[in-house]
Amino acid sequence: MRLKINSIKQGVVIDHIRAGQGTKIFNYLGLDKADFTVALIINAQSKKLGKKDMIKVENEINIDFAILGLIDPNITVNIIKDEAICEKIKLELPTTVEEAIKCKNPRCITSTEKHITDIFELVNREKGIYSCQYCDALYTIPNM
Repeated sequence: MRLKINSIKQGVVIDHIRAGQGTKIFNYLGLDKADFTVALIINAQSKKLGKKDMIKVENEINIDFAILGLIDPNITVNIIKDEAICEKIKLELPTTVEEAIKCKNPRCITSTEKHITDIFELVNREKGIYSCQYCDALYTIPNM
């Protein structure tokens, strides 16, 4: 039995989400509170990934591509107009991340001072490793 999800007229399709990450992205984007049509597809068959999650949104929404790329750098975001893809955005790990990662070093200035923003720089794209700008503590993205 195949599940059929209709195409959308205007909106966004977030595709190639690593299986199991769709709910995290759905909640991060606040789509659980949406008053427009949204479809969350979990564990869909994928030739490329084996299984994948997908989110279809029948509306324009603001997306922080850096944070989405941090959650899953393999995501593709398709912008839909008149039931056709008008723009395809391939995400990747952002080179700089502010506030999304917290430094775990208790001696880091971000741990002792309240008004300093955590800033991490990408140091190894293949392994998903970031370095704290202040103390050089390393952070590895889970499931890379």
